[in-house]
Amino acid sequence: MLREFKDFITKGSVIDLAVGVIVGGAFTSIVNALVSGFITPLIGVVIKATTGHKNVDDATKGLIFEAYGVEFNYGIVISALITFLITALVLFIVVKAINKAQSVIPIEPVDNPETTDEILGDIRALLQAQVKNNETILTVEKVIDDVAEATQLEPKDHS
Repeated sequence: MLREFKDFITKGSVIDLAVGVIVGGAFTSIVNALVSGFITPLIGVVIKATTGHKNVDDATKGLIFEAYGVEFNYGIVISALITFLITALVLFIVVKAINKAQSVIPIEPVDNPETTDEILGDIRALLQAQVKNNETILTVEKVIDDVAEATQLEPKDHS
């Protein structure tokens, strides 16, 4: 069961979902700041100019009806709907801008990306060659440089 859980948790889709949740949480703060710092005050100006109230909540506060002694405050629902629509509109505009920016930057696909098995095979071959040449001192930097050379990547300075 532990192995199944490990297999499940290391699948790409679970990791992608976790990253999406984290980025979504961070993105929420940006949208909330934009809505509360810019859009809501702008709507407040329009509401004050048209109704004389300070904000949407004040303008809808009196929208209540009573039946058999029970109050139905439909003004709160209208206020929540307006807030939702404003937030959704801002989110739509931001996502649309991000998508447009991504379409401007062309992403070229890699012709033949190496698989993990191929890279590990290259590492194994390099290690076997070092053992055959009696190179008993193996350093992480040497292995990284050899793998970089075998995969045609640029070796980095490890100092």
